Amino acid sequence: MTQAFQRFVIFAEMRTGSNLLEGTLNAIKRVTCHGEAFNPYMMGWPDKAEMKGITMAERDENPHRLLAAIFDKPNHLPGFRYFHDHDPRVFDAIMDDRACAKIVLTRNPVESFISTGLARATNQWKLNETEKPIQTTVRFDTGEFTQAVSEVEEFQLKVQHRLQTSGQSAFWLGYEDLRDAEVMTGLLHWLGRTDLKKVDPASDLVPQNPRELAEKVSNFDEMQAALAKFDPFMLRKIPNFEPRRGAAVPSFVASDAGKGLIFMPIKGGPSDVVTGWLEGLGAVTGDFNQNSLRHWKRDHVGHRSFTVLRHPLRRAWAAFSALISGGNAELRELMRQTHRVALPADGELATLDEGRKAELFEAFLDFLRRNLNGQTSLQTYPQWASQSEILAGFARFGAPDMVLREADLDRDLGFLAHSVGASAPDGLKDEKFPAFLKDQPLRAAAKKAYLRDYIAFGFAGQP
Repeated sequence: MTQAFQRFVIFAEMRTGSNLLEGTLNAIKRVTCHGEAFNPYMMGWPDKAEMKGITMAERDENPHRLLAAIFDKPNHLPGFRYFHDHDPRVFDAIMDDRACAKIVLTRNPVESFISTGLARATNQWKLNETEKPIQTTVRFDTGEFTQAVSEVEEFQLKVQHRLQTSGQSAFWLGYEDLRDAEVMTGLLHWLGRTDLKKVDPASDLVPQNPRELAEKVSNFDEMQAALAKFDPFMLRKIPNFEPRRGAAVPSFVASDAGKGLIFMPIKGGPSDVVTGWLEGLGAVTGDFNQNSLRHWKRDHVGHRSFTVLRHPLRRAWAAFSALISGGNAELRELMRQTHRVALPADGELATLDEGRKAELFEAFLDFLRRNLNGQTSLQTYPQWASQSEILAGFARFGAPDMVLREADLDRDLGFLAHSVGASAPDGLKDEKFPAFLKDQPLRAAAKKAYLRDYIAFGFAGQP
């Protein structure tokens, strides 16, 4: 089922050709593009401080007022250009509006970056055929380019994700498409203006710097060497097929000692050890929800929150130990029948010798690799989910102040207690792990399963 668009937004960036696209649209009756309406430094266009009777101060106080004013034009197709650094308060309203057409305009990021540098150096942002371009060169800054590309890519992925999750589509344009009459005609037909037989691109703007990059960049060889280190095809990217996790606030434990401490446990980690240490400071509180935890934080000014990482191999062993010793008989049967972990009958699990446990644990690690890569029908349980994803889930509510390591708890917990004005109790319980965890096949299997964690947190091969 299709719906006629009543308005539009152009998602673009500096020097992608958005001025040319706007010129093409504004040449058509009953179509108006209102420039960069939500640019924090101007109102649509340079040197403008008012739009639709609304001043910059009024827009900045309530941007939705300007959004409504732009779109309030019956029998017309109004829109504007929106860049990654424009007012974020209108983004949700734009994306949730299914009657608002989304046009995504992109350009080769190196060309766009250099063009932006040239425009800043010359203060020449538009060029018509009667004007003479100012010839100059710019120096390529690798750090600045990396930051710019990262910000734009993050924004484009955000737009794409919102389109996908809401079941919407966009009209995607490249810089080279903007002077193609057939593409421009297709765009207007997609917007609903099928009454137009042909749409000619705007002719009052001409390319400003139609030279080779080597003529525009003063350190061209250095730029080439820097770009060779980039990975545009993400060949080194570690695939991540894990589901997004929530903050798991009900599992948090708080102590009123000093200014207050909040422990954000990672399942499969040394949670009992840390909780026991907290209890040594005094009474602890749990069973929070997000609202009650916010109240606790307000009442404990100066509090600190923390979590504790465990080496992936030890954490996988904790998950395996829980599997073979807990009451989850149905999960064990699923491991036997479906997931290639040949566990013996439940009655024999208690009598397994160390050699057999090592064999079964290696098979379990292989299952974890497949499970974390989305290759099994079984959900990824919190006790063996990657610690990277669990921390990302925490951050969706509030990132911990400190991320500690199990191996350094004796030192770091004392520092943590001191930071909130509490006296740390002496000694920690010591958890025992089998000696065979040092075996090379198990270490290799654990790294295959948890490569993201090994790289993210710098874990060594051996615990």
